[in-house]
Amino acid sequence: MKTEYFKEYSHCLNRNMEFKVYGHGGKPILAFPSQDGRFYDFENFNLVQSIEHLINSGKVQLFCCDSIDKETWSDTFGDKGHRIYMHEQWYYYITNELVPRIFEINKNSNGYYASGIITVGCSLGAMHAVNFMFRRPDIFDGCIGLSGYYDSDFAFYDYYNDLAYKNSPIRYVKDMPYNHEFIDMYRKNKIVICCGQGAWEDEMIYSLKKFKGVLEEKGISAWVDLWGKDVNHDWCWWRIQLPYFLENIL
Repeated sequence: MKTEYFKEYSHCLNRNMEFKVYGHGGKPILAFPSQDGRFYDFENFNLVQSIEHLINSGKVQLFCCDSIDKETWSDTFGDKGHRIYMHEQWYYYITNELVPRIFEINKNSNGYYASGIITVGCSLGAMHAVNFMFRRPDIFDGCIGLSGYYDSDFAFYDYYNDLAYKNSPIRYVKDMPYNHEFIDMYRKNKIVICCGQGAWEDEMIYSLKKFKGVLEEKGISAWVDLWGKDVNHDWCWWRIQLPYFLENIL
């Protein structure tokens, strides 16, 4: 498997950011790490291996990015206004700096520019994957969220401002007019939201069902899937779910 490692300066975050690319071409897939995770977690927890057949066959090219969750969603005792501001700076890093690099690297591999990027993630990474697609459906044309929670109150509790709203898909999609231009884009995109019903999934089940109602209300087609009571909030299940869903939406 072809792999490439990059460490590049981000003007949005004023620091070097790392990412890794797996594969020689195909549909670009942007993978967000789970809470407090790093760009190498998908490899270390064998999620890269779980979709190796898709990577080696040239169907997908996987881009694993870094997070700054420890400064944002996970900094429980930090100033909430600063935390959500830093998350937004990371959002701009992804959309304004990393995404152009993804398209460029992928184009050099494929010989043409991709029509869009599919986002994937597990746990808090699922929140990021889903949130990025719903905020920028012009860039991201699909998402796979595994065991995610899709509202900012998960980490910011009762703190709420414009930036927290922008990062709460359940809320901003619910508030969108039925004829909003993004709604039509969502209907064309490939949306997968999955959750198990085993250990550590109760809050995620609640969020999934709530988001499912919002999507149905807006006429947005999505594959919303609840797995069994033996399916826990854990890597061993995400290694099964990721290739299953990816194979079905490509």
